[in-house]
Amino acid sequence: MKKKHPSLIKLGNKIRELRKDKGFSQEDFAAEVGLDRTYMGSVERGERNIAALNLIRIAKYLKVEIGELFPAIKNLHVD
Repeated sequence: MKKKHPSLIKLGNKIRELRKDKGFSQEDFAAEVGLDRTYMGSVERGERNIAALNLIRIAKYLKVEIGELFPAIKNLHVD
């Protein structure tokens, strides 16, 4: 199994937190956004390097700015 990148894990955790704060189940949220539930789960677990268009879809449905999906930059790593 491929090692998860720490920044993708943090991004996934932030998306999960926002989704739950809005009261959405993962299954219902994925259906509304137009993504497969298993894809959404893999994003929230930090297993996928999510595409920009999917980030836009998620932000629009959560009614947040795209930047709000990301943890503070000081907590992210690109190495």
